[in-house]
Amino acid sequence: MAGFSGKWDMVTKSPMGAQSSTLDLQESGGSITGSTTSPMVGTLTLENGKASGRSATWTVKMTVPMPLTLDAQVTLDSDDTFAGTVKAGAFGSWPVTGKRAS
Repeated sequence: MAGFSGKWDMVTKSPMGAQSSTLDLQESGGSITGSTTSPMVGTLTLENGKASGRSATWTVKMTVPMPLTLDAQVTLDSDDTFAGTVKAGAFGSWPVTGKRAS
């Protein structure tokens, strides 16, 4: 399976330590839709998702533990892994990695 569609296990290396989440992505016609779920924030809907070739971007607006907009920018390393960054407003950018869930 190529592209971003499917379930992904993602790890964000934030100042609070490694944060695990699950992404459920659908890619169609250059758009990315879906959700992210983590123990800390629950399930949140992706917004403004775009895909171009092996790269994708999306935004997530979280409210817990504080209101914060996260802007993700990732690139597929292979059909089963991606890497990139999540920009967290004034808190800077954090590395993120993903692996296709089995």
